[in-house]
Parts: sequence; structure tokens; C-alpha cells
Amino acid sequence: MALIVQKYGGSSVADAEGMKRVAVRIVTTKRAGNQVVVVVSAMGDTTDELIDLANQITPIPQGRELDMLLTAGERISMALLAMAISNLGHEARSFTGSQAGVITDSVHGKARIIDVTPGRIKEALEEGAIAIVAGFQGISQDTKDVTTLGRGGSDTTAVALAAALDADVCEIYTDVDGVYSADPRVVPNARKLKSVTYDEMLELAASGAKVLHLRCVEYARRYEMPIHVRSSFSTNEGTWVVRNHPEGDTMEQAIISGIAHDKSEAKITIVGVPDHTGVAARIFQAIADSDINIDMIVQNVSAASTGLTDISFTLPKSEGPSATATLKRIQGEVGFLSIQYDDQIGKLSLVGAGMRSHPGVTANFFAALSEAGVNIEMISTSEIRISIICRAADLERGVKAAHSAFELDESQGEATVYGGTGR
Repeated sequence: MALIVQKYGGSSVADAEGMKRVAVRIVTTKRAGNQVVVVVSAMGDTTDELIDLANQITPIPQGRELDMLLTAGERISMALLAMAISNLGHEARSFTGSQAGVITDSVHGKARIIDVTPGRIKEALEEGAIAIVAGFQGISQDTKDVTTLGRGGSDTTAVALAAALDADVCEIYTDVDGVYSADPRVVPNARKLKSVTYDEMLELAASGAKVLHLRCVEYARRYEMPIHVRSSFSTNEGTWVVRNHPEGDTMEQAIISGIAHDKSEAKITIVGVPDHTGVAARIFQAIADSDINIDMIVQNVSAASTGLTDISFTLPKSEGPSATATLKRIQGEVGFLSIQYDDQIGKLSLVGAGMRSHPGVTANFFAALSEAGVNIEMISTSEIRISIICRAADLERGVKAAHSAFELDESQGEATVYGGTGR
């Protein structure tokens, strides 16, 4: 008997018919002799609708109460799904994140999981029931308040539960058939990957690929939990996220596994920074103290005549106002001249373990972008990734050009997109 954790995203349970279809799949897995734990997201656009409603009440909702509001979406889903499974003749028990033992820190809106103590889940499984868990939420270890894990947190809930239960596999169901070489909404002939390593998936997720949440992949790598990304709208085998590519998988020989893009970032340039020891440290310490995540950083060579330089960095658009306010507070202390804010940028990333041993990847990448008329504003690299910043208007053109340049196009037709969000 295998223990399988399945996670269903909002597009899979968007309406009553979707709930019934998912219930049939869960019951089929149970009838095959498996123990089943299900993590479910809020229906469709419920979370966005709840955020909009809160913003109609107040422009700055209190974090504790906003988390209490948003967790209602998953509670609705879990109860309805349990009812649908019961209609098929199987017992299902629904649990909130706190009831499932998901213990977090006390940061509202983007809490991190500290521990998972799934005693009630184990009890339900031992008694032959299917356990349904509300994703995206937990309970603070310190304050005992309800918390949310941030966007895509249901992925993290599923992998964390799978690790705590020592499950055989964590299946992440979405509205596409797996992980593709690019977003099939942008590149219709993107290729589905049979497998992708944790390291490659971490880079793809961090670079904007929406199919898996970054923290979910980090958790899976830490506990070596295999993830099977597949569609809830078909029975096709999906993509396996594992430590190493299986023997015989042709993707092992590929230079590039995938291309990710992201329009959710903005760029801040600090103009006229004194080029003295400790100045950059003071700037980024202030940013860190404001709990703001930054991505790419570029510092220009200082001008010999003035001793001043410019520092640019990218960050989520949602944190732009906070970062700008933080920098203005320390402007007098640091002594820089001005701040420039640009939210019309896009990030394009090339990811693949094969680029470690293949020279010429960077040259081919930049040549493809040049031919497509895409101007590069910033560059960042890791051992298996090259990322660039360009104009947001040029981003999709750049994705298509790079995808073709590295011969990632699928020759056997277009990818099927069953829903609308990629999650």
C-alpha cells in the first residue's frame, strides 16, 4: 500500500463540476489500494476576490485579519471536496492547516513552515478515511494565530505533509500536463519534460515559472521527496521532479531544460552612491530590515571624477513602494543623489544543468535576443542559469526567440492548456 499526497490547484476545483471530477480521481487512487491525503487550494479566483473585498473595506488590511479572511477560501474547497467524495461512497475528513498540524512562524501573509505534526491525518488514514487538508495555511507557533504561506503556498503544504508522513510521492495537479520547456501560453509548441532535477526546478521556479512554488521545491529537495507534476484534466503522465534525471531520459543530455519568464518584478536604481566601504552594506541592510526580498543586483564602476556609482536591483513590484520609502529614509545618512523606479521590466531566464559543460550557451542566447531586437539591461548567472532583464514589452518575443535558438520546440503539435493560470 502506497501513501500518496495529491495537491489540486484552484483551476482544478474552480466549480462544482471540477470538484466532482477531482473527487473521482481521488477515489480511483484510493480504490487502487493506496492511502490518500489531498491538499486543496481555494476555488478558481476566490483568493483574489477576497483580497479585492478586503481592499474595498480598507486600503491597508490588518495582517492577522486578512489571513483569517483568506484562509476561508481553502476551507470552502476542502469541505465541498469531502462532500463530493462521500457521495462516491468513501469516507473523507477535512482539516484546516492548524488541524493538520502545519506549524509556522508568525509572519502574516508569507509565513514559513517550522514543523508539521500530522497526528490527526495519520489517525484518519489508519481508520481508512481520505484526508482532505486546506492548503496555504497554518498556525503560528508563538501567537497561535492563523497564518497564510503566501502565493502558491498550497504546493508547500503538500510537500511538507508528504515529507512528514513519509509518503511515496507528492502529486501536484495543475491545468497543464507537466513542466514544459517554456510557458505553453507564450510558446504553444513548448516541449513537456519527462523529468527535471530539483536544482533545475528551483532555478525555473525562482525565475518565474508558475507551475511549482519555489519553497515547495526547496522542501522537496531537502527531504528528497519526488514530485509528480501532472494535469487533473487528463490521465497523461506528467513531469517527475527528482534529484537526478533517470537513466535513459533524453533530457539528461539536453543543454537547456527550460526557459522561464517573469513580469512581476520592478527595478530600482540608486543614483550617485558614494563608492566607500560599507555603503552597499548599509543600503541592503536597510532593505533586509524592511523584510524585502531582492533578486538581481548590478553596481556600475564608479566615475573617477566624482567617486560616485549607481546600484540597480530588482524586487517584486508589490514591494516597490516599501523599498522606495526605506531608501528615502536613509538617503541623508548614505548620501546618494536620487532613486529611479521602473516597473516596466521583464526577466528572461535560461535554465539547464547541461550548460555547465557546454561552451557557447551565453553567446547563442545573446545572439538570439539580438536578432529578436531585445535589448539587455541587466545580467545575472548561476552555474545552471543565465537571467537577463529587458523591457516588459519585449519579453515574450525574447522567450520565443531563445526557445527556438536552443531547439526546444516540440515537433508533434501544441501543448494542451486545460485551464488558465498554470497553477
